Amino acid sequence: MIQEKIKGVGVALITPFNNYDVDYEALGRMVDHVINGGVDYIVALGSTAETATLSLAERHEVLRFIISRTAGRVPIVAGMGSNNTHDLVNQLKSFDLSETVAILSVVPYYNKPSQEGIFRHFMAVAKASPVPVIVYNVPGRTGVNMTSETTLRLAHATDKIIAIKEASGDIEQMQRIIDGRPKDFVVLSGDDGITVELIKRGGNGVISVAANAFPERFCDCVHDAMQGLITEAEATMERLSEPIALLFKEGNPTGVKSMTAAMGITTKEVRLPLTEGSEALCEAVNSAIERYELR
Repeated sequence: MIQEKIKGVGVALITPFNNYDVDYEALGRMVDHVINGGVDYIVALGSTAETATLSLAERHEVLRFIISRTAGRVPIVAGMGSNNTHDLVNQLKSFDLSETVAILSVVPYYNKPSQEGIFRHFMAVAKASPVPVIVYNVPGRTGVNMTSETTLRLAHATDKIIAIKEASGDIEQMQRIIDGRPKDFVVLSGDDGITVELIKRGGNGVISVAANAFPERFCDCVHDAMQGLITEAEATMERLSEPIALLFKEGNPTGVKSMTAAMGITTKEVRLPLTEGSEALCEAVNSAIERYELR
């Protein structure tokens, strides 16, 4: 089942840049780094990938490159989202998604649609997509929260929508989805720090930012939780809480790129309107890498 392929740790892979251009050599290193670190699948072209600043041609090429470099070692999910439903439906016809297991599609941003609008948007996406759909609720970025009622309405309306990445920060909303979901519907955390708590409550894993930087440590934590070793997982998560917090201190992916740069995997370059990590953040990141032995 496709659902089994998106449990555990998915990494929201960053897009490395060098002098504004996509740095494909570094992107290849990132793919190998996260796979060798134990991630269960890769999410390409998510918000952490700065997809909003990539041209359509770059999006096609980045996805093609990640598929090629991964070479079947782990499944791939493609980020496919827009606040223009008609345009997204057309994009789904133009992208080659034959080597992906699903798409990750965010709640329409900026427009602030009603719950009915969100429902109709995702039903249109599900109809157009050649692969299953993971819906993504992140009100901090989109400006509107998809309620648990709307999520469950979608989950029960079509078997094409197989999962949600939930980044509302509302653990009780997530619990209502877990309690009311159809059989095999997957609930994933969109926040690294609450992953173990969500798994304790019946969740199925995370789509992670932290797994870009220290995949082995983070994957060990989540996999312990998935196996019922909650005490061990909670202890690991506690030790990782400071490094995880640093990843988001000056925004995402500014923080995680500061850390992958300190590890010699990528530059810390981001595209405007994001800015590179400050000197203070970089010093804190270097200190955390040494203190927590994250290399």
